Amino acid sequence: MNVVIVGCGRVGSTLAREMEAAGHHVTIIDERVSAFSRLGEDFRGDAIVGTGIDESVLRRAGIERADCFASVTNGDNRNLMAAQIAKEIFKVPRVITRIYDPIREEVYRELGLETVCSTRIIADLVRDYFVDGVNRAHAEPAAEAARLARLGAGRAS
Repeated sequence: MNVVIVGCGRVGSTLAREMEAAGHHVTIIDERVSAFSRLGEDFRGDAIVGTGIDESVLRRAGIERADCFASVTNGDNRNLMAAQIAKEIFKVPRVITRIYDPIREEVYRELGLETVCSTRIIADLVRDYFVDGVNRAHAEPAAEAARLARLGAGRAS
């Protein structure tokens, strides 16, 4: 797959390294050259200096051939604009954007954008830990399934 990522912070750089390690072609965009140091010296994808809402920057990044697009900067407005451009203008098949504000996230999801709200996800994980004592951020799926099965068996007796 051809992947374009806007934002080379913690999330963007991690995603870029993981997608590249899985054999995908990755291009990452950030306004700051220094942000690309997070990628490491062994990163073989492309790094483009610019903003993810500039169509000429997106074209240089190969958005016209992109299969996937993620906007994961630290700004909701930029992320939303970049995602809308990728989806509506360039018709990228898979577009997702990170949103911090849960209210905005719901509104934009209703408008057809795929969103991830890290605020909501973290709040839900912490709430679940308070309620049942399981930190699902670190629970392995098989271990969690076994634990739930044991709980269910204990209730049945």
